[in-house]
Amino acid sequence: MTKKKISKKDCEKEIRIFFSKVKNKTPNDIKKIKRLAMSHNLKLGNKRKKFCRFCLSPYSGKEKVRINNKIKNITCSECKKVSIWKI
Repeated sequence: MTKKKISKKDCEKEIRIFFSKVKNKTPNDIKKIKRLAMSHNLKLGNKRKKFCRFCLSPYSGKEKVRINNKIKNITCSECKKVSIWKI
């Protein structure tokens, strides 16, 4: 049984639709969409800031956010790890 291959444009469209409703997704769904992007050599860009890079759970708005000297620290509410982003 072979899997149906999708084009790069269809992959970009599917990723865009996925991240428009990322709040109600599971870590497994995020893992699948990351794998899809990697298989077509696509960058997620700012979309990767919508989920924790350690446990892959989407940020819900209950996370602790600190901004200090152009650096943004986000503490995940699920795994308690801290992600650091430049502003």
